[in-house]
Amino acid sequence: MGSSEEVRAGLSAHLSRLWRYAIMLSHRREVAEDLVQATCARALERATQFAPGTRLDRWLFAILRSIWLNEVRAGRIRQGQGFVDAEAVLVVDGAGQAERHVLAGQILRRMQDLPEAQREAVFLAYVEGLSYREVAELLEVPVGTVMSRLAAARAKLAAEAGSDGPPARATAGR
Repeated sequence: MGSSEEVRAGLSAHLSRLWRYAIMLSHRREVAEDLVQATCARALERATQFAPGTRLDRWLFAILRSIWLNEVRAGRIRQGQGFVDAEAVLVVDGAGQAERHVLAGQILRRMQDLPEAQREAVFLAYVEGLSYREVAELLEVPVGTVMSRLAAARAKLAAEAGSDGPPARATAGR
């Protein structure tokens, strides 16, 4: 299967994940819709740039983040559109993923007060399951920076949760 075919075939499978990431970044339904739509359009336009056999989700997240940083954040965020409750818009797309979505909702609720850099690292590592190296590559920072952001976020989330502890723990081999 060529890169264009692989992108077309796999794009719909990642729509709910793109939506969650867009909501996490923007906190706004309208902006998230625009981000996902622009991501899909750009992915289809540049499908020949996708390397077959690599992770499509990482490539799509990178496109979405690039659009967010370069276009949307600079213009639309200043319009003061209302916030969206991230948990209310999470889509459960199968019984096998229900537990992951519950955890995602809990993390999203608890991490809204984190600084943006920590919030994005937590989302990518713990909600989307990217490795520290993958998060570092996507955010274009050193792995140590990702680890530091995650450690600071876990400490803050644990302090807020009291005796509940952090919502997710680092796993070996990350």
